[in-house]
Amino acid sequence: MANIKQQKKRVLTNELARQRNQAVRSRLRTETRKFQALVAAGDAEGAAAQLRVASRLYDKAATKHVIHKNNAANKKSGLAAELNKLTAK
Repeated sequence: MANIKQQKKRVLTNELARQRNQAVRSRLRTETRKFQALVAAGDAEGAAAQLRVASRLYDKAATKHVIHKNNAANKKSGLAAELNKLTAK
């Protein structure tokens, strides 16, 4: 444990940020799984709607520095590729 007063405050702040970031990452994984379930079921229209939701969340997470912007771009392009593969059938 830190001895300096400001460091004690930072420990608390960092813990709150960690929990907030963990919640955001969990939501990203949940929405991605929903999208993949719709793709597996063959529901192109539902998957397209879910892709918009997931893409928006990835952009917001990147904006708030929860994930790196290139990571967000990579995940979004992967999801879009899955949707394109589904609609091409």
